[in-house]
Amino acid sequence: MFDFSILTEWIHSQLLQFMPEWLAVTTECVLIGVVLLLTYSVLALFYIWFERKVCAAFQCRLGPNRVGPFGLLQSVADMFKILIKELISLNHTDKFLFALAPYLVILASMLAFAVLPWGNGLQIINFNIGIFFLIAVSSIGVLGILLAGWSSNNKFTLIGAMRSGAQMVSYELSIGLSVLTMVAFAGTMNVVEIVEAQNNLWFIFSGHIPAIIAFIIYLIAGTAETNRGPFDLPEAESELTAGYHTEYSGIHFGFFYLAEYLNLFIVSGVATLLFFGGWMPLHFPGWDGFNAIMDYIPSVVWFIGKAIALSFIIIWFKWTFPRLRIDQMLALEWKYLLPINLFNLVLMVLIIVYGIHF
Repeated sequence: MFDFSILTEWIHSQLLQFMPEWLAVTTECVLIGVVLLLTYSVLALFYIWFERKVCAAFQCRLGPNRVGPFGLLQSVADMFKILIKELISLNHTDKFLFALAPYLVILASMLAFAVLPWGNGLQIINFNIGIFFLIAVSSIGVLGILLAGWSSNNKFTLIGAMRSGAQMVSYELSIGLSVLTMVAFAGTMNVVEIVEAQNNLWFIFSGHIPAIIAFIIYLIAGTAETNRGPFDLPEAESELTAGYHTEYSGIHFGFFYLAEYLNLFIVSGVATLLFFGGWMPLHFPGWDGFNAIMDYIPSVVWFIGKAIALSFIIIWFKWTFPRLRIDQMLALEWKYLLPINLFNLVLMVLIIVYGIHF
């Protein structure tokens, strides 16, 4: 399987031939930033089209099919529409915080993007507390949502922001404990080492029952964390028009819109990393011929393919289950998911201590 670190080291050596090291590193940072923004934009456009198609299939409709082949350019047309819309300036709002909020939401997802292992040797940040960093930066998004709801000076946006704050803070506990369960099994918080530990068998198979329980809880909590149905109470159209981003227009609304879809990819990417081997191909011990065939598939294809497959499950949730009430949503977390998660963590520790795993 191709190691992308060979390519990145070659680019670094080529830059050093023409410029000093500090300038080469600065140039690389700029290039990485540009690639990250392009990837961010393309993925968001794809996910918008992808959800529309999945939703249409569930409802026996065609979905986008006019702009471009199979409606692929419909998302691009919508992007240009948002870019040229006017930014409406509101009276009686905190203008600085109102403008800052969408950038905080975007910043959180961009930083989380940097930790994901996209392929063999293809990762922006790699250090020994990668999982801790990922959980920390992903928590920044709730600040942007709370600021958006409060600074808009609107009762609907404030209620939506308070709902979102309560929901995201609550379900972060389940996400954190699910992640901690798998970190305990892996024995490291280094993202690359977690992927490499799944060389012979993905954790969803080798981790026994606790890994399956942690995955199911992570998927439910991740759906709630991204404010997607049936947990979309912060944006409940029938109650709050659009929730915390009711007063936003133009590109500022677009930032919230993009962040929702990119957070869907990040949640799926982290699940891929922790449970399904990240970019690691499907390997079974002793199946050398099968494993060799799997190695021919590029590592980037493995990672993105797994993430999109998990995203399909989360989208399936949204278009299958009705919206929960706020008390039902919080009861699900505090009365059921959290106690199960705590018990599951203890169970995983016992399995590790006594070596009852593959």
